[in-house]
Amino acid sequence: MVLPALAMFVAFGVVPLLGVLGLSFTQWDGIGDIHPAGLDSWRHALTEPGLFHALGVTFLVMALSWLFQTPISLLIGVLLASHKRYRGFLAVLYFIPLLLSSAAIAITYSALLNPNFGLGAGLNIPLLNQDWLGQSNLALCVVVFVVSWQFIPFHSLIYQGGVRQIPRSMYEAAEIDGAGRIGTFFHITLPQLKYTIITSSTLMVVGSLTFFDLIFVLTSGGPGDATRVLALEMYQTGFKANLMGPASAIAVILVLVGLGLALLLRRIGGGSASDSQLEGA
Repeated sequence: MVLPALAMFVAFGVVPLLGVLGLSFTQWDGIGDIHPAGLDSWRHALTEPGLFHALGVTFLVMALSWLFQTPISLLIGVLLASHKRYRGFLAVLYFIPLLLSSAAIAITYSALLNPNFGLGAGLNIPLLNQDWLGQSNLALCVVVFVVSWQFIPFHSLIYQGGVRQIPRSMYEAAEIDGAGRIGTFFHITLPQLKYTIITSSTLMVVGSLTFFDLIFVLTSGGPGDATRVLALEMYQTGFKANLMGPASAIAVILVLVGLGLALLLRRIGGGSASDSQLEGA
């Protein structure tokens, strides 16, 4: 089983990455011949002011979405794990946002938030009737909210699975000692979910680097460049400006940032995420 998995990883992971790395040292408009360019593409990408702005927006979206998603996902996951009766139904219900395409979600929210024909105008609610996608701060908040709406159910299911792995004997011992629900949550549930939190956070952080289609359809990086993340900057450079070399350099930077963040989270967590969490193991 290892060799087929390794072959798939090399074919669909390593080979494309090596191809992009090779393109980052060339000059190509996407149509004509490819010419070696040494470090020119890297120099062009690294001296472009938009790169660092896009990197900053990417980190901002990443941090805000993590802060928004993690506590809500954790609480919903714990709540779902304690309700056995409707667990299956809720699990199916919570998977619905993941079945929708990001483009469809973006189009729907764009229509709902339209200041002239959207939800606010239809219900005549002044608080909702704002130019949500026309102001920089509001547009960034909308992006974070929509991303969180799409992925909170997925992370809630991860936390639900993690809570169900905690031995019941630990909760029974806490009840005998007189611990309340809040004390049990902070002294048993939360510590036992340490590796689950690391796994969920890694998926959130690394996954936020790939946000493209939702932001492209929802705001196109605007207003101005307020929501222009690095993946969108890569697309604009490669397919709008026809600079495949610098776009490939940005893609390599994305991979390096994602790899660095994943290793950092693993180090912060301490030990191996594959260590057993079972009592006495």
